[in-house]
Amino acid sequence: MFTTRPTLRGTFGMVSSTHWLASQSAMAVLEGGGNAFDAAVAGAFVLHVVEPHLNGPAGEVPIILAPAGGPVRVLCGQGPAPAGASLAHYRALGLDLVPGSGPLAAAVPGAFDAWLLLLRDYGTRSLAEVLEYAIGYAEHGHPAVEGLGRAVGTVRELFATEWTDSAEVYLPGGVPPVPGRPFRNPALAATWRRLIAEAAAGADREARIDAARRVWREGFVAEALLRAAGRPTLDTTGERHTGTLTGDDLAAHRAGYEEPVTYDWHGWTVCKAGPWSQGPVLLQQLALLDDLPGRGSPEYVHTLIEAGKLAMADREAWYGDAAEVPLDELLSVEYNAGRRALIDATASYELRPGSPGGRAPRLPRYATAPAGPEAPPGGGMPALSGDTCHLDVVDRRGNMVSATPSGGWLQSNPVVPELGFPLGTRLQMAWLEPGLPNSLAPGRRPRTTLTPSLALRGGEPVMAFGTPGGDRQDQWQLPFFLAVAAGEDLQAAIDAPTWHQESFPGSFHPRVMSPGAVTVEWRVGEETVQELRRRGHRVTVDGAWSLGRLCAVARDPETGVLSAAANPRGMQGYAVGR
Repeated sequence: MFTTRPTLRGTFGMVSSTHWLASQSAMAVLEGGGNAFDAAVAGAFVLHVVEPHLNGPAGEVPIILAPAGGPVRVLCGQGPAPAGASLAHYRALGLDLVPGSGPLAAAVPGAFDAWLLLLRDYGTRSLAEVLEYAIGYAEHGHPAVEGLGRAVGTVRELFATEWTDSAEVYLPGGVPPVPGRPFRNPALAATWRRLIAEAAAGADREARIDAARRVWREGFVAEALLRAAGRPTLDTTGERHTGTLTGDDLAAHRAGYEEPVTYDWHGWTVCKAGPWSQGPVLLQQLALLDDLPGRGSPEYVHTLIEAGKLAMADREAWYGDAAEVPLDELLSVEYNAGRRALIDATASYELRPGSPGGRAPRLPRYATAPAGPEAPPGGGMPALSGDTCHLDVVDRRGNMVSATPSGGWLQSNPVVPELGFPLGTRLQMAWLEPGLPNSLAPGRRPRTTLTPSLALRGGEPVMAFGTPGGDRQDQWQLPFFLAVAAGEDLQAAIDAPTWHQESFPGSFHPRVMSPGAVTVEWRVGEETVQELRRRGHRVTVDGAWSLGRLCAVARDPETGVLSAAANPRGMQGYAVGR
C-alpha cells in the first residue's frame, strides 16, 4: 500500500514525535547508551524549545510508561489549582469562565517535575546529559517552523503593546520568527545552565535530580514564576488580573504515579490516564463499538462519530478531579449495551450523558447553549489557546513510553524574562459552577484534554501512540487504533483520512459547542460526505491533510522487531530509528 513515508523497522530503538529535532535528539540519547526514558526526557525538553507555541516547561504532561518486565504506570504531570483558586475568588471578579490567558488561569506547573521524576526513577543519564540538546537549540538557534511564526503573528500587537517581555523573545526586531531561519531563546538556555549548576552539589545522579526539582519549586525558578503570577496582566476578559499561585503552592507540588485505566478489546488492552484527563473517552468509544460496519465506509464513519458524541457527553457529565468518577460502570458491558442502542441511522444533536449506576448526570450550563457563548465574556481580547505535542519512544530492551506535553504556550502568559518561558493556563478547563466533577477547586486538578495511549497484547506492551489536538485527540486516535487492530501498518493507519465532531462544550475558553458539526478531510470521499449530510451531520470538508498529528511506536514481543511512524500533516512530525 502507498504511504507518505515508510513504517520504520529495526531492533535498536525507535522514536516518533511532533518535531524532527525532538525525535533526533531522543534518538541520539539512545545511540549514546541511554534508555527510552532518558530519550523521552531529552526529546521533551527539545519540544519546549522548538514548539514553544505548543508546550513549555511550566505546562502539563501525562506520561504512560511501560518498563521492560514491569507494570504499566501513569505519571501525572498535571498540577492542581492553587490554594487561592476558589470559586468565590473568581466570582468576586465578576467572571463566569476562567480566562483563556493570563496568570489568573495558571495552575501549579506540572510538566517539569514529572519529567525529572521519570528521569530519576527510570532513566540512567544525568540531568545535564539529557538537557544538552535543549540548551544547544535554545542557545545557538533552531530553524523556526512555520507554525511558530504564525502563532506569534496572531499575538503580535498584544506582545508589542502589553506583553513586552514576550516581544523581547518572540519579536526580535519587531518581526515574528521567520520559517527556516535560526531562532534563539538564550534566556531559556541560561535557566537550564543555572539550574544544573545549582543542583550540582548532590551526592549522586538521583540526588542532583532531586536538587534540581527543589530549585524549581523553591529556588530562583519559583521566585521568578511568583513574580510573574503577581503582575497584573491583560487577559481574555479585556482586564488586568493577577494570579493565585503562591510559594506554598509551588513548594508543595510533587508529580506522582498512578495505575492506568484499562479496557480489554478484541485481544488488546488499552491503557490510559484517569478521568482527570480525557483518556477514558477512548476506552468508552471502544466499549460502544462491537460489530463494526466495513472500515472506511460511510456507515463506519457515522458510527464512530456517534459513539464519540456519547463518550464526550459522559466526559462532560462525569469526568474530573473534584468528584468520584464511576469508571467501572462507564466501562461496563451492561452500561454500554444500553448506550450503544442510542446510535441510530441519523445524526444526534443532543448532548446525551448516561446514568451509570442510576446516578443522575449534571452538565454545566454552557452545555445547554446551542452554540456556546456568542463572544468571550467581557468583550476582551480573543482566547489565545495553543495546541499540543506528542512523543513516543521504545528501546531495544522493551522499555516504552508515551507522553503528550502541552500548556505553558507563548500565547498563554507573558514570558518570564528571567526564565525564557511563561506560565500556563490550564485552569481555563475547570468550570466556575459548584457541584460538577470538573468544578474549580483548590488542590484539584483541572480536567485536561491530554491523553497519551499505550496498548498491550497478551500482557506485553506492543504500541505507544497519541496526538495533539485538544478535545479531538481521542477522536483521532480511535480510527488509527482500529486500523492497526485490523492489520494496517503504523504509517498507513496514520495516513488514513480522519474526522472529528464538536457536539460538546469545548475545553478551552470560551467553551463553544457546535451540535451536529463534523469536520472531515476531503480524502474521505464525496460518497461519505454526501451520506453524512443525508444523515443530518453538519459537515465541513477540510483540506486533504489537515486533521490529526499522530505519532506511534511499536514492538513485536515475539521477534523483538521495533517499528515507528509519524504524521506527515503539518510537515514537521518525524519518526527515526534503526
